[in-house]
Amino acid sequence: MVADSPSNRPAAALDRTEGRYLRNLGFSATYNFRDVGGYEGLDGRRVRWRQLFRSDALHRLGEADNEAFVRLGVRTVIDLRRPHEVEKFGRVPEHYGLDYRHLVLEHVDWEGLDHPEDEVRDRWLADRYLNFAEDGRAALLASLRVIADPATAPVIVHCMAGKDRTGTVCALALALLGVSDEDIAADYALTTAAMRPLTEYLLKKNPEVVKGNEHMFDSPPAAMLMFLADLRARHGSVEDYVREIGLTDAEIASMRGHLLG
Repeated sequence: MVADSPSNRPAAALDRTEGRYLRNLGFSATYNFRDVGGYEGLDGRRVRWRQLFRSDALHRLGEADNEAFVRLGVRTVIDLRRPHEVEKFGRVPEHYGLDYRHLVLEHVDWEGLDHPEDEVRDRWLADRYLNFAEDGRAALLASLRVIADPATAPVIVHCMAGKDRTGTVCALALALLGVSDEDIAADYALTTAAMRPLTEYLLKKNPEVVKGNEHMFDSPPAAMLMFLADLRARHGSVEDYVREIGLTDAEIASMRGHLLG
């Protein structure tokens, strides 16, 4: 959906600020890399910082980012992109020695779907995420299993823009950790600001990618709230859904055990 683009943002700030971790990690070659820690979950416990990250594609990580990226201690990368995306743009550099999991999240092609002018953008996006939950079950299950395993942490989940496929995986994980829908939707919505430099770049260089496809570039919180509500309406609860696709109670307990502080 989103074309490749360089970024001129500064290297990632990895230090604590006033006792708190920075959520947004502005690597020089990525625009949507952030930590999903810190949110309140089950029993008032917080999601641990520096254990689960979400990002856009990582192929642009370069020398300017090496030291800061290595300091994160990442062990595992989940790449949700389709094979042609990886072939065209590349993957996280192999010299980092990470456990690379290419877990293709199957879905209908967005470019071939109509977007009637009278259809609410939030509804259109929520329907796409529901399609992920059905057609992409294998990748969602495999991703959640990786996230649930403490031996794989810290983990980065990414797709091309780090918005939709990545947003769905992270939403399911955070929901299992007991994070409120409102906080999940707020985390998802952070991508809108992160994508603004990319959108501006594309409007100058490849405007045809954006114009007419504006409904694909936003991350309105209402879309994520609709998706979570619809998933529960179909399957009973997020826990019921993940059990249906194959995640076990032991894996859910493991995820909560090592990702909640």
